[in-house]
Amino acid sequence: MPSHFEQAQLEHYSLLLNQAINDENFVEFKLLIENELTPSTIAHIIESTPSNQRDVIWQNIPESIQSEVIAYLSDDIQTSFLKGLTPEKIKFATQDLERDDLADLLQQLPVKVSDQVLEVMEPQDRLDIQVLLAYDEDSAGGLMNTNCISVRPNITLEAVLRFLREHKDLPEQLDNLFVTSRHNKLVGVLRLSTLLTHEPELTVREVMNSDIEGILATTSSSEVAQLFERHDYVSAPVVSQTGALVGWITVDDVLDVIREQADHTVLSFAGLDEDEDTFSPAFKSTQRRALWLGINLLTALLASACALFFEATIDEIVALAVLMNLTPSMGGIAGTQTLTIVIRGLALGHISKNNIRWLLGRELIVGFNNGLLWATVIGISVYFWKQSYMLSLIIGFAIWVNLIVSVIAGTLLPIYLKKKGIDPALSGGVILTTITDVVGTFIFLGLASIILLN
Repeated sequence: MPSHFEQAQLEHYSLLLNQAINDENFVEFKLLIENELTPSTIAHIIESTPSNQRDVIWQNIPESIQSEVIAYLSDDIQTSFLKGLTPEKIKFATQDLERDDLADLLQQLPVKVSDQVLEVMEPQDRLDIQVLLAYDEDSAGGLMNTNCISVRPNITLEAVLRFLREHKDLPEQLDNLFVTSRHNKLVGVLRLSTLLTHEPELTVREVMNSDIEGILATTSSSEVAQLFERHDYVSAPVVSQTGALVGWITVDDVLDVIREQADHTVLSFAGLDEDEDTFSPAFKSTQRRALWLGINLLTALLASACALFFEATIDEIVALAVLMNLTPSMGGIAGTQTLTIVIRGLALGHISKNNIRWLLGRELIVGFNNGLLWATVIGISVYFWKQSYMLSLIIGFAIWVNLIVSVIAGTLLPIYLKKKGIDPALSGGVILTTITDVVGTFIFLGLASIILLN
């Protein structure tokens, strides 16, 4: 999140750009972009601009810095700008992207377009990108860069230093050199700090760290993030099933994963994609949200249909119509609290077969205690309102049971969904709400029908 000073600057530049667009004064517009704004600032302004003005900004950005700007844009906006370009122009506009970012971008483009872009690339670049495209986007192979630097264990540190000086450009995040055998098997890691602080006559084998294991290329991106957090990695090698070095991952890639996971968790509860653009066109946003609203409508109709079974009961006792929403609402909130905690635990890798039973027991105690507390509070309130012991007992019992059911569902549902390969963050909330609505309504109105009308 930008600081107050940065935010004020961004708002100032956005105002100037918008004024230039409205006045169609593109000379000042281009001067502002060329002389005052950094690529990251331009990208931020584009993402903060309504979609109908973005093309104007993009078309007036000098081609010499377009590739720098595009590196800071979200996937959706990158794709929208590049779709209309020729393969040669796409190649030019993406020349400053890291290879892993370029591979991700090509996956967003139509297959025909991405194939044409690959054809106009240099042979070595094309080969590197094709290696990355072979892996799933959300795996270590999809995150990695192939431009890692490796050395042999039998050479001296002096030879390594000479080798590094021959490189015109070293990766910005370089903190380790990877030590490989003659057959490219990872055997260790040589830290730059070690290289610079030891005698140049020593061999790599004598000072390298051989305890670090490579990350399998098929490892999921969420597991990669956990490994970086657990071991405080700045970079880490990526290996194939046979142990061969195929690339490396740096902490900036992992920060992107963590941000995307956070966005995904927040937006999935509303049925939105983590790439949802704040200023996307209305029609596009309508399409994305319509399906989820339809699903929610069906679940709401299911809960309403449950109430129809007790229409006669509601007609007989009007107070039930007022109180019937309390039970599902309390259960929904309690269940969502549990669901959120469990989804977070799954994302962090904290939950396993060994601790599920303990977690379920803890949530049952929480649900039992909170259910008892709020059942008592609401039961007493209803008694003072309607002067009916039975009505207050029914609403209290229904809330108590539904809170217990909701925490059980909130604990087990995401675990079950993940086991079945379904994203619990995306579908868990809807299913949980349906359970708590149906159970809460059925218990409350069912007990009222049995007790109050007999």
